[in-house]
Amino acid sequence: MPSESRCWETLQALRSSDKGRLCYHRDWLLRGEDVLEECVSTPQLSSYAGWVVDHVLPHTQENLSPSETSTSSRSTSGLDQPSFVPKSPIRSLAFSPASPRTPATPGGTKGKREPQHTEPMLLQSSRGIEVEGCIRMYELVHRMKGAEGLRLWQEEQERKVRALSEMASEQLKRFDERKELKHHKEFQDLREMMEKSSREALGQQEKLKAEHRHRAKILNLKLWEAEQQRLKQVEQERLRREEGQVRLRSLYALQEELLHLNQQLDSVGQHRDLKVDLLALRSRGNQLCGLISGIIRTTSENGFPTAEDQAVAESALQEMRDLLTDARACEDKRRQDEEEAQAKRQEAQTQQRPEVSKECPAPSQGPGGTRSEDLQVKVQDSTMQWYQQLQEASRQCVLAFEGLTSSKDSQVKKIKMDLQKAATIPVSQISTIAGSKLKEIFDKIHNLLSGKPVQSGGRSVSVTLNPQGLDFVQYKLAEKFVKQGEEEVASHHEAAFPIAVVASGIWELHPRVGDLILAHLHKNCPYSVPFYPAFREGMALEDYQRMLGYQVKDSKVEQQDNFLKRMSGMMRLYAAIIQLRWPYGTRQEVHPHGLNHGWRWLAQILNMEPLSDVTATLLFDFLEVCGNALMKQYQAQFWKMMLLIKEDYFPRIEAITSSGQMGSFIRLKQFLEKCLQRKEIPVPKGFLTSSFWRS
Repeated sequence: MPSESRCWETLQALRSSDKGRLCYHRDWLLRGEDVLEECVSTPQLSSYAGWVVDHVLPHTQENLSPSETSTSSRSTSGLDQPSFVPKSPIRSLAFSPASPRTPATPGGTKGKREPQHTEPMLLQSSRGIEVEGCIRMYELVHRMKGAEGLRLWQEEQERKVRALSEMASEQLKRFDERKELKHHKEFQDLREMMEKSSREALGQQEKLKAEHRHRAKILNLKLWEAEQQRLKQVEQERLRREEGQVRLRSLYALQEELLHLNQQLDSVGQHRDLKVDLLALRSRGNQLCGLISGIIRTTSENGFPTAEDQAVAESALQEMRDLLTDARACEDKRRQDEEEAQAKRQEAQTQQRPEVSKECPAPSQGPGGTRSEDLQVKVQDSTMQWYQQLQEASRQCVLAFEGLTSSKDSQVKKIKMDLQKAATIPVSQISTIAGSKLKEIFDKIHNLLSGKPVQSGGRSVSVTLNPQGLDFVQYKLAEKFVKQGEEEVASHHEAAFPIAVVASGIWELHPRVGDLILAHLHKNCPYSVPFYPAFREGMALEDYQRMLGYQVKDSKVEQQDNFLKRMSGMMRLYAAIIQLRWPYGTRQEVHPHGLNHGWRWLAQILNMEPLSDVTATLLFDFLEVCGNALMKQYQAQFWKMMLLIKEDYFPRIEAITSSGQMGSFIRLKQFLEKCLQRKEIPVPKGFLTSSFWRS
């Protein structure tokens, strides 16, 4: 078709045109619109172009040839046209194919116009280069002038800075001088003020010294007076003490003589039937001995005896001498009567049966046909021998482990401490909580004594750690049992039974521990023997009081109430031990220290003269704890013993007991009368029943 052929011809013509034959680079396409914008933007001259045209170009045109002048004129006329101002010669050459002066011909070829525009473009490019060079030369000159001006300005500024720095330095020096002058002036003022204050202080100090000397003189005078007064009081106290010591020694001498006279009084008519008047004399002698003992005990608690105490003691001694004189007179009269009666009987027998040989006289009978013997003051020989054997065994045990206790080796000391804790801590843990707990404690003590290792303080302990360990543990264990009676049982009476049952079980398995328990008990409480220590000539008072069981610290004897409380605790523990046995042991053997020893103690204490306040207290404790067991064991004999206490022993206790010490006697009397009335001794409080061992 005709229309289609024309389209193809048009396309062929466009391909053959100048633009159609242009080669395009991909890099220019990637740069984007910035490159195209530079190509189509209108070229502009520099701001210095006018100055160059006015001042540089006229000089340049003068040196050019006529041909060059015409060319430059043409180019100048071209520059004056606002439509064509190339930005640079290179750009003009680069974009020459696209400029308006070189349009492409429809035929696709440059034709004859291309040679016509080549010369103006070259001229234009050289002229642009000259202009651009002039511009750059001007810029260079201008920069050089600016740099020179800047250098001069900098130098001027540096001179000013140096001047200002020198001025500031001078001002700083003047400021430092003024400051130093001010400080110097202030220092001078301060020194003057300090000198003035020092002079005032020295004056005040002198004044205070004078006042101090005056006051010191007054105080020294007062101190001297006080010292004189103190020395006077010390002298008075010394004299009082000396007088008191003299009175005390005199009182002890009186007591010793009184006891000696009392022994003589007891020896009068010994092993003979006594008359009522001689018995009354001996009873009065015992009362006088108790009176002197009470005075000495009160004196030990309060200080030194007074003159009244000494007068009472002297009167008691005089009365004792009179009693002894009367007793001897009664004894002489009785002996004379006996001799006369014997002579009469011999004469009668000689008359009736002269052939019969003479017989020895029979002992006289007292009222009612019964023999009335006097009570003893000393313990029986067999009992005393037993007591001494136990004390000797205790001393031998102490000597056996002396190397362990006296060692300086730290390891041995540690072993000793561990053994002591292992022996004493379980005893301290004995309580009435449960029978199972009591069995654990018993097993621990038994294992320790048997040489087995036990745990104590987180460590394993055994008596085999030291050759003397067993002796040490046995001694400390026995000591702790008695200590518990002295402290724990004294405060809580029910604690006697769990402690006693463990001690009894250990005693049965380890007899030496039982002997040491008795030794410690007899030493701390001699009345548990029973034993009344006698005061010997030359013995110190404190030693005698310790023998009686009193605690003496710093020459001060403990109070009577505390003494009786400790004795009561130990007696209750002893009364519980003799009636209890360990329930898990073998019953084949007899009790190692059973009720027969309790009966022996009761019989011996009733055969001895009572002690004021002590005998009544210990009898009550013993009967309250052990009376029920003795009643079941001895039955009728026990009640005869109770009647003997009521009818014969009570009057003796009451005779030596002062009005202020009747509490223990009244308690014992009421307890015994109630038991006799009911014909029964009640079970002691805290006694361990079968239900306790099942817990």
